[in-house]
Amino acid sequence: MITRQALTLSTVLSGVAMIPAFFPGLLSSPARAADTSGRTTEASSRAPHAAAAPKTARKAPAKKEVRISGHDEAITVFGHGSTRQMTSITHSMMLQSAPGTSPLKVLSQLPGVVYQSADPFGTYEYSSQIFMRGFSQSQLGFTLDDIPLGDQQFNNYNGLSVTRSIISDDVGGVDVSQGAGAIDVASTSNLGGAIQIHSLDPAHKRGGTVSQTFGSNSAMRTYVRLDSGDLNKTGTRFYVAYARTNMNLWKGGGYDYSDQVNAKIAQPLARGSSIKAFFDWSSTQQFDYQDMTMNYLHTVGPNLANYYPDYTAAYQAAQGIYRPALQKTNDPYDAAYYAGTANRVDYLGGLTLDENFTDRLNLKTTLYGHADTGYSTWTTPYMPSPNGAPLSQRIQTPEIARGGFQTALTYKIARHTINAGVWYEYGNFNESRYFTEAPVLGQGTLGNPTTGFPTSKVFAQPWQEAFSTNTFVFHLQDTYRITKTLTINAGFKSMIVNAGNSVPTQSLAINGTQIAQGRLEASNAFLPQVSANWRFLPHHELFFDVSHNMRSFPEDGYGTNVSATPWTSSQSAFQSTKNTLRPETDWVYEGGYRYTTPFLSALASLYRINFSNRLQLINSQSGINPITAVENVGGVTTNGAEASVTIRPVDGLSIYNSFSYAHSTYDQDVTTASGVQATRGNLVPNYPQFMYKGNITYRIGGFEVHVDGTYLSSRQLTYTNDLHVPGYFLANFEARYNFGNISVLKGLTASLNIYNLANKTYVSTTNELGNNFVNTGYNYFLMGAPRQFFGTVSAHF
Repeated sequence: MITRQALTLSTVLSGVAMIPAFFPGLLSSPARAADTSGRTTEASSRAPHAAAAPKTARKAPAKKEVRISGHDEAITVFGHGSTRQMTSITHSMMLQSAPGTSPLKVLSQLPGVVYQSADPFGTYEYSSQIFMRGFSQSQLGFTLDDIPLGDQQFNNYNGLSVTRSIISDDVGGVDVSQGAGAIDVASTSNLGGAIQIHSLDPAHKRGGTVSQTFGSNSAMRTYVRLDSGDLNKTGTRFYVAYARTNMNLWKGGGYDYSDQVNAKIAQPLARGSSIKAFFDWSSTQQFDYQDMTMNYLHTVGPNLANYYPDYTAAYQAAQGIYRPALQKTNDPYDAAYYAGTANRVDYLGGLTLDENFTDRLNLKTTLYGHADTGYSTWTTPYMPSPNGAPLSQRIQTPEIARGGFQTALTYKIARHTINAGVWYEYGNFNESRYFTEAPVLGQGTLGNPTTGFPTSKVFAQPWQEAFSTNTFVFHLQDTYRITKTLTINAGFKSMIVNAGNSVPTQSLAINGTQIAQGRLEASNAFLPQVSANWRFLPHHELFFDVSHNMRSFPEDGYGTNVSATPWTSSQSAFQSTKNTLRPETDWVYEGGYRYTTPFLSALASLYRINFSNRLQLINSQSGINPITAVENVGGVTTNGAEASVTIRPVDGLSIYNSFSYAHSTYDQDVTTASGVQATRGNLVPNYPQFMYKGNITYRIGGFEVHVDGTYLSSRQLTYTNDLHVPGYFLANFEARYNFGNISVLKGLTASLNIYNLANKTYVSTTNELGNNFVNTGYNYFLMGAPRQFFGTVSAHF
């Protein structure tokens, strides 16, 4: 029997009933605040299940605004008026993907963005991987309603994955800065751009939404949202939403299962001010897809999977008795395991006061907190159990407890908009590794590893680590509107991140070395950014942006992940490098042109990135039990170009195309214990040089259909470029029909989504276990899902 955490509808409703008691009679209209990137945006008050409203300023210059109907939008909206390259995804655009699809997966249609996942929804976290202009997700910035979400790595230490932080149906929009995030984005990792997610506000009218999805691999997803509507004359309102997803893996045994609850309350205040609170609870259990190599792909094929639930096959493989198909591989011992799983429970909450003291002075303050518990499992043949079984279960238990605030004052005087603020966060990250006993064959099985932590069977604890981090960031910027057509934004931020760990428990017999412990500080008092926008003719504008960025040192336990964290190494390696390690930094230069009319939106940009102090994990053993150290291996230079165009030739039809090119190469060779590795001039792994994205959407009456396609060129798997995965073209299809109002149901809609329309066999994630310098035969990647079908029926009431 599979035990899964669930939440009943009665529990949700009882929670709804309690909310007004905690927020009695509060007050009035949506606030508007200056976006200090050089444009002005309306504070998040997007109505559910509708496209985002055109963005206006509180006192906009007298000019003709360009308005694009939400029904005619393509997958992207370009950042009209912004001083940097900005693109956006609206709620209506997300409806083109199957319900439950990760917002990051939808972003893969943007120029310069690559998103990979082994599952069709993009929610399998171990495989989730996003790149922008060559920067990986751990080098980007992510926020949700101004709440920092950390660097999005799988074993997150300072944040929460996007899919666990908000139900995709409750996303009102996503703003993406491909080049460099705004100075006031709450992130200590964004060497590259930033992704800012906005939740939908509660509706003013009482009602709700129900949605049911069925599909391939026994997929079932239920979504329910209840809106209170305005509860009083002041406009107090809230919603509660619940989503449950249950889907089997597309190959092998196991499943991806989650329960999630979102709640939000909004209270308008005087002078267009507001106070809003957001809450998220999620519980996730995921089985792993098996890591692939070129040898596995060519001998067994793309459907290679772990043994679960066949315990006998896994037990015999640990004894050297393999299935016939695996005997063809170069390493049948590692070609499959019993199972790997991830189990997480999270609580995330934020409270935002957006106070307009006058029409010139605004204060915006966000308080937030986040708690995460869970464990991951891997059934390993490398550690036998004390009872004589040739395998055991390795368990890791990451835990996060963090909280903080950010506050900023915005003051308008003459043609200046001055913005200054601080962000502080204190975080604890604890992690332990255990080995638990596996039963002897014939005396039981390991069963389902997601049913609970097997405390009674622990026989070894190699290590336990406790991290603490203090983050302080100050920013100051001025947006100067020199003329009605020329705007300059200039400012800087100062950052201090002090982090360190202690190791209360460690086993020399198992680890073979003393685990690294100590403190490091990443700081820089002056990280400047200058950007500008010039509307030199109606509909025509030029923009440029120059920024200097720094990334703090990432954290993780001993030998656990692929992030270049100094704490993954031994104590001796840590001591030998701690005084010479410097945080990663870069200079980002970009410039571009926009053309915006109701008929056509176009964007073209050029960029250059000079990346310094690149930290690299240096491995001296295989990927199973590596001995690692982190070294500064020099810099990377990236030159790139992007172009996008959306045409709306007739009402209801939009055609979008984008092209991007990036040449990202290493500046130096790297010296390791094995000698000099010839990396100078080689392409950075995992990111394609060429990309094409296309989307055609047509709407007539209640019917809408769209097809999107993406081409990625080949991606390198090694630093010396002696092995790569081939390029591919992937297409997706969606058709939706709105039947209108039927009885109490409003907007009854049926939709069909087809993922991987041509059933293409392709490689998705390519760096889940890190990249090797050369082709060793153990260069790992994950396969993308084959063609998948999903049907959805939804309605409002």
